[in-house]
Parts: sequence; structure tokens; C-alpha cells
Amino acid sequence: MQRPNHDEVRQKVADLPLSPGVYQFLDASGRVIYVGKAKSLKRRVSSYFLDSRNHSAKTRLLVSKICDLRHIVVETEADALLLENSLIKSLQPRYNILLKDDKTYPWIVVRNEPFPRVESTRKVEQGGAIYYGPYASVMMQREILELLHALFPLRTCKENLSPEAIARGKYRPCLKYHIGACKAPCVGGQTEEEYLANLEMVKHVLRGNLRIARDYLKDTMMQAAADLRFEEAEAIRRKLEMLDNYSSKSVIVSSRMEDADVFSVLVDESVAYINFVRTVRGSVVNTFTAELSCSADDDTSHILTEGIRQMSERMTGRLAREVIVPVMPEEGVFEGVKFTVPRRGDKLSLLQFSERGAKIYRAEKLKNQEIRNPEKHTDRLMAAMQAELHLPREPRHIECFDNSNLQGTNPVASCVVFRDGKPSKREYRHFNVKTVVGADDFASMREIVGRRYTRLLAEGAELPDLVVVDGGKGQLSSAYEIFCELGIEERVPLVGLAKRIEEVFFPGDPTPYYLKRTGEPLKVMMHIRDEAHRFGITFHRNKRSKAFIGSSLDAIPGIGPKTIADLMRHFRTISAIRAASTDELSSIIGPAKAQKITEFFKGV
Repeated sequence: MQRPNHDEVRQKVADLPLSPGVYQFLDASGRVIYVGKAKSLKRRVSSYFLDSRNHSAKTRLLVSKICDLRHIVVETEADALLLENSLIKSLQPRYNILLKDDKTYPWIVVRNEPFPRVESTRKVEQGGAIYYGPYASVMMQREILELLHALFPLRTCKENLSPEAIARGKYRPCLKYHIGACKAPCVGGQTEEEYLANLEMVKHVLRGNLRIARDYLKDTMMQAAADLRFEEAEAIRRKLEMLDNYSSKSVIVSSRMEDADVFSVLVDESVAYINFVRTVRGSVVNTFTAELSCSADDDTSHILTEGIRQMSERMTGRLAREVIVPVMPEEGVFEGVKFTVPRRGDKLSLLQFSERGAKIYRAEKLKNQEIRNPEKHTDRLMAAMQAELHLPREPRHIECFDNSNLQGTNPVASCVVFRDGKPSKREYRHFNVKTVVGADDFASMREIVGRRYTRLLAEGAELPDLVVVDGGKGQLSSAYEIFCELGIEERVPLVGLAKRIEEVFFPGDPTPYYLKRTGEPLKVMMHIRDEAHRFGITFHRNKRSKAFIGSSLDAIPGIGPKTIADLMRHFRTISAIRAASTDELSSIIGPAKAQKITEFFKGV
């Protein structure tokens, strides 16, 4: 039996994201004893381990038995609600009193009958009806139903509107017809074709296909406004806003999904992360991520096959009849199982949900490694960058250059420095471009790189392990020319990083190289590039602002830098100085200078 170690659990709590999701507490035997939902996982779960005097006796007992913690991140708080409900019903945790019974969330059903009704239900049955949802709250479901019935006149009565019953004339129009909420198909006021056309529009909305309904509403609103029916137009505008905010899709619980297992794989240098999701009757009832050692020679199909085999053994060898995967596994390994690689729809959404779980697991693991053993994390990151960029040594010292100008005005450049993959801001440098006229990024790059490394060589300072220029082949060629002139092209590796899709260029090679999209080296390179751009553009904006201030006030005879500084300190902006009265200016800089400024701006 494992004894509770709250220090380890608290460390896991500290690493939780602020995203919405579901958390599970486990006891010493590894059994889930509590399932909860949270708008922010970190804030909610950390509240359990604060001052216990504010907790109830039940909560104190629960916390005393917590030995481990799991969590699942979802897109929205509504998805967290649905997943919590599904997991509680599946796992039956000891300390969850609510939601253990058969109560469930509400659905919207389109009945299988003549002139089908659209109404609320809590029971999903076989029989040809179509179900949408579930909805996280009855209020949300009612708002959607009210919206649908307001937009498209549909019947709500329970009469049997078969053709024979309508032909016998046994019905009369009800109050709904007289208030315009129904077109009375019961007495032939609306054909079945017209009714089904409206029903098809309702289905589009419930499936999340809002464009058709949005176009219809917009046209109706514009026509009402053109006819001067402004109150009606405003009411439709509010419905349009409600429609824009409406979302009907959730892969956490879906009436269109059968029992299925989902596996996704995320491969790093020597480890693969296999995420597993199990759905039963359309509801997610289990999900976890496991690690699998792998080599660079293993392809994704082999890694996935081995991951499914090991995880199915962990689940006593049982797999669902359908397994959703990103790539087909190796043939002949799993008998009686249908593998599906989805391209669209709910199955693709479920696969993306699984892939997001694997990415979150890996990110949290790497974050934990960085916190607990920063030296080991740095060593691993540097080794990965050396291998990925084919460098002769680990890039412990990286410098990145970026140019900034606006139509050739105020050209500047920036150099940012990273040590062990992290910014070293005290080593950042700004450069004013001195020898280039106009917007010539290539010439600017030659000047700045030349000035930087000419100085470092003259001072005998340390040269970087890697130099990155922000731009494509043109900027890279300009920097490489300077490297050749200085004789450091063999000593210092140089690459160019294009902005759009993170293409990496090497000197003399016209073909771009693409870093792994899921690897840490790409994230470090993007961070370096973005930091160089931020640092450079901030300097450029400040310089441009000062140039604008100077051009306005320096042109006034008798107004010097000290006077300008006094005015800007008090009024903050040129617009405020221009709008100030002579008396206001006099109180700051005296009447003579105030008169000059007033006359200058009157003449502008």
C-alpha cells in the first residue's frame, strides 16, 4: 500500500495548467476516489491543499486519502461538465455523491414522424430519431430551442399528422397558429415539403453549420430595416448575435459515436507519447498517456503498433471493435479490430482531442524536468538543437539579428543573445544603421553583422556558437559575405530563418530545411526570432516617435531641447501642446516662448 505523499501531489498541482478540464484523485490502491471539473484546473485543485480549517469534514477526509492526481484538459468549461458527468457514471468514485445515478444532460431530438417535432429529451433511444447535444445546462438548451422555434415555425403539438388524419379534417388550428409561431400543417396550411425545408435549416444550426441560417437572418434583418420595421430588425439582430455565440458540437459526448478506442502518437528524439481515449455509447469514459522508448529508425506505424499492443495488454487485452488512429498500424498484429484513419467529422475531432492530450502530457513532463533538474533539461535541449541543425557543437551561445524600418525611414537593427536556450537580455544590442540610405535590408544586414563581429574580433571576445539572421536567402547571403571577409565562416555556423513557415536556410544551399514541427529546437528558434523582432521594432518605434516630436517642435525658432522636454513632461503629446492656450503654455515655459509656439501652430 502506498502512503499519501502530499508533497508529490502538490508538485503535480503546481504544474497544472490554467485551462478548463477534469481532475481525478486516486487513493493508495490506484483507484479513482473523486472526479471534479474546473474552469481553471490549477486554481481549483490547489484549493484542496490550502488551509484545511476552511474545508468540510468530508473534504478533509478526501484530501487525507489522496495519493495521486490525474487531469484531462478540454476546450471549454461546458466540455469539462460533460466529461465529468461521463467519468463519474463510468468510474463511480466513492466521494462523488452527485451524478452517480441515471440522470444525464439534456439533448435536442428531431422526432421520426410526419412533420417532425424538435423538442427536449434526457433519454437517447433507438428508433430513427436524430439527437443533438448534449447540453451542459437546461438553460442553454432552452435558449437554443426558443431560438429555433422563433426563427423557423415548427409545430409543438403531439398530434398524429399523418396524411390520412389531415385529410379527415379532424384538427383545428391552435393558439400557436394565431400568434404566428406555427403555419398549421394540421389543416393543410403548410405542405410537408415546406415544413421539411425549415427542418433542414434547423438541422444545419444544430450541427454547427450556421452560415445558411446566418445568411437568412441577415437578409431578413436588412429587409425589415429597409421597410422601416426597426423593432423587428433589432429583434432579429439580437437573434443573429445569439446564433453567432452558439456552438452545438462536443466530442466529449456524441449521439453519433459508437463504442471506439482512440490512439494517437507523438514522437520525440528517443521517446514516443501514446495517448489513449475510450468511448462507450458515445461518451469519453477513460483517457491516459503512456511513454514508449523508440529509436530514430522506427517509423510511426511501428511505434503506434507497439504502443497499442502494450496498452491493450495493460487493459487485459480488450480493444473496442473500432479503433481510431492517425496512421494504420502494422498488418496482422490485431485480429478482429477495424482500424480507422478519419479525415473529417466527429471521429477526426476525437482523434484531435487525443493528440492534444499527448501534447499537453509532453509539455508538462518537459516543464517538470526543467523545474526539477534544469541542468539536465538544458543539456538535452542543446544536444537536440545540435542534432537538428547539424551543428559542429552545442549552440550554448546564440545571436540573432533583425532589421526594422518604415519605407526606408529611421532604419535600425537589433541583436539578441540567448544562453543555454534562454534570453540573456543584458547582452542585447541596438544598432542605428549609418551607411544605408532607403529600405535596403540586405545592405543593412551587411553593415550590422560587420560592425558586430569586427568589434568582437578586435576585443578578442567570445564568438557565438550559432548566428541566426531573421529572413530568407537574401539576408543570409549578405551576412555570409561579411563572415567570409572577416574569415569566420568556418568558425561560426550561420543560418537564416524565414518568417512564414519557419524555413531554415544554410549558406550555399538553395533548398530550405524544415525543423520538426513538434520538436523543441523549432520552439527555441521561433522564440529567438520573435524576440529579435520585438526588441528591434520597439527601438524603431521609439526612434520614430522622437523624430516626429523633433520635427514638430525643433522647427520653432527659439525653442530648444530643454523647453521641449518641459512641454512633453507636462502635456505628454504634441496634440495636447497644439490644443493648449497661450496662458497654459506660459505657466510652463514663460510668455515669450508660449507666444512663439501658439503662432507657429496657427500657421501650420
